[in-house]
Amino acid sequence: MLKDKNILVSGVSRGVGLEIARVVLAQGGHVYGLSRSKPPEIDELLTKFPTKFFHIEYDLADAEGVKKKVFEDWIGINTPIHGFVNNAAIAYDDIITNLNLERLTRMYQVNVFTPFMMVKSVIRNMILHRVKGSIVHISSISVHTGYKGLAMYAGSKGALEGFSKNTAREWGERGVRSNCLVAGFMETAMSDSLSNEQKDRIYKRTSLKIPTSIESVAETVAFLVSDKATSITGQNIHVDSGTI
Repeated sequence: MLKDKNILVSGVSRGVGLEIARVVLAQGGHVYGLSRSKPPEIDELLTKFPTKFFHIEYDLADAEGVKKKVFEDWIGINTPIHGFVNNAAIAYDDIITNLNLERLTRMYQVNVFTPFMMVKSVIRNMILHRVKGSIVHISSISVHTGYKGLAMYAGSKGALEGFSKNTAREWGERGVRSNCLVAGFMETAMSDSLSNEQKDRIYKRTSLKIPTSIESVAETVAFLVSDKATSITGQNIHVDSGTI
């Protein structure tokens, strides 16, 4: 269980991030959720869990400001962070010959550069409070199985996987764990741009022939940030309906 543990979750306003927040809260944890917007679902959680759920609107394109705004002004130096779930991401889908540097740079700002800076602050917080904490990055099956039009997005997620494995090696002696959850294709806002035919082709490449369950991803994340997973670090955990 996650009773009284403080878990920082990015991209908490919808989809996987929202479900992760719900699961962590249901297991007794405190969620510090950040997202660019504040939809009604966030207000519902704030009402239902007034002493356990905290939210801030923040655009992760601002890598330089995240330390002060999120870790100093909002969470504060006196609050220990037990887990960080790097879930927020934006997609830039196109074929490589159409690559646009401006769009690529913005995606890397949100998907890679700001998460790197957040991990820096998270680890410093864990060391300060002598917390044996857990970091979980939400990666994508596109890193491991090629899909037309996803090279740039897969590249950003591949950067997270390399960063996570080296984080685990670098800080394991201090009890800090770092893993990636490699998610398969889910029915989320990010996949709305795909036609039903495109989705069917993707799902048929899996063993189960169905979309990856958002609930399954969220429950696995909750396990990875809990004390039940204290021997799991430096891994890529596939939750992808069996994409083999």
